[in-house]
Amino acid sequence: MQQVDYLKDFRDSKRIQALAKLIRKEADRPLNIMEVCGGHTHTIMKYGLKQLLPEEIDFIHGPGCPVCIMPKERIDHAIALVQDENNIIATLGDMIRVPGSKSSLQKERAKGKNVKMVYAPFDILKIAKENPDKNVIYFAIGFETTTPMTAALIEKVIQENIKNIYFHINHVLVPPPVKAIMDSGEAKIDAFIGPSHVSVIAGAKIYKEFVDLYNTPVVVAGFEPVDIMESILWIIRQFKENRREVEIQYKRAVTWEGNTKAQEMINKYMEPRENFRWRGIGDIPYSALKLKDEYADLDAEKVFVDILPNEPIDDHKLCICGDILKGVAKPYECKVFGTACTPQNPLGSCMVSSEGACAAYYKYGKLELV
Repeated sequence: MQQVDYLKDFRDSKRIQALAKLIRKEADRPLNIMEVCGGHTHTIMKYGLKQLLPEEIDFIHGPGCPVCIMPKERIDHAIALVQDENNIIATLGDMIRVPGSKSSLQKERAKGKNVKMVYAPFDILKIAKENPDKNVIYFAIGFETTTPMTAALIEKVIQENIKNIYFHINHVLVPPPVKAIMDSGEAKIDAFIGPSHVSVIAGAKIYKEFVDLYNTPVVVAGFEPVDIMESILWIIRQFKENRREVEIQYKRAVTWEGNTKAQEMINKYMEPRENFRWRGIGDIPYSALKLKDEYADLDAEKVFVDILPNEPIDDHKLCICGDILKGVAKPYECKVFGTACTPQNPLGSCMVSSEGACAAYYKYGKLELV
């Protein structure tokens, strides 16, 4: 088997330029393409792909950033929990920087509160064993991509009968918010670039309803610039050939059915919530997961219910992150973008996350592919 050089094959400027030429030649109508995943947004900005495309092709940024969509009241849960010196809060990556209503986990850590950033859920086991007299609460986040790892950790905790680990589940799903956006009619979306890592787990099958309900093509794309450019070309050809289908460009990792073992693991321990409030978007039924009732003794929302705030809290009045996540605004349309709101001092979650659209525009907005 020939080894694939990803840097050479999927970031090759000649291939990118060749695909851009084909796109310019074949594009015969305006198309608004939503890249659902924030990782795709960063690739588009980093490599200046928009500058290579004809004016008819525009990108609409979607809600596929798990940090960006986390409402303030959920973050306030974590902040409330960490006020107890018997509790340790652990979470992934950028989550500690996202502002709640009055603070963030990063600010609480600076005050001496016990906040841990982990690189993988199984790091929680080590923290728990090193702190047997503390409650270790895993503030679990992510779309379908990271949910199986949380489910595997739950299974390990049960198997080893570990009594000081609890789960605050904030895992969310891709299809419901996209359907909510389409049903609202606020954004004009002609086609979708489907998330790659989500699709590895859930399978390309989850996008079939987008085609059926909205007559919109979906092409599941890898994260590299060649992947995205090829996917745009495929979308253009679907319209030219009067087709509306789910296609898998990222065949090196994605199948139609996805990882069925991972799906079974998720379904063993979790089930859809009746409702979940998305930051800047609002309540979306069955758009997130929770622990099943039989695992209530592991559920931080039930074990610590008496200290958790319940009031919904809106974003800063000047922040338009919600409109950006809904595809009706671009980051540069925000009055505080790059001034009062920067990665060092974010007002909204879209500027915090490494997958956030505002962070992408701030970091790469002036760059073009050479």
